[in-house]
Amino acid sequence: MSRSGPDLALLLLGGFRTMVDAATSGLAELGYEDVRPAHDFALRAILAGADSASELGRRTDVTKQAAAKTIAVLEERGYVTRAADPLDRRRMHVHVTPRGRAMLAEGERILDEVCRQWEQRVGAQTVTALEAALRELVGTEGVSLASPGWVATSTDV
Repeated sequence: MSRSGPDLALLLLGGFRTMVDAATSGLAELGYEDVRPAHDFALRAILAGADSASELGRRTDVTKQAAAKTIAVLEERGYVTRAADPLDRRRMHVHVTPRGRAMLAEGERILDEVCRQWEQRVGAQTVTALEAALRELVGTEGVSLASPGWVATSTDV
């Protein structure tokens, strides 16, 4: 083994941080200066069907209270809305707003640009091989917000 486990973990984390930092600063330049990585995870989970604080908590592996706090922040910032369930007025459903969808689309565009920059630096084949290796190692189910518990999100809202 050419690297120790901790070294590899730090490299993977460094790659993730590089992408997240680029997305965060790029989104700030576009007027989304109030977005955090946990917000992206939450919005994607909501789009995948987590329409309540309980379900969002399950899918992002945080407490219902932390999920409710994230929803409140996202609502305050215009990224989601809440509406009462027509069949049970006590239950609130969360929906991503057009502003939330626009922010996610811009974030995706920025991350695609980071991938293009990486391809220019190390070659498209290397980036493709890296992605293929990671898919083999973690699978695709392990990174889907449609299945609960894949990532622990920050409560840094």
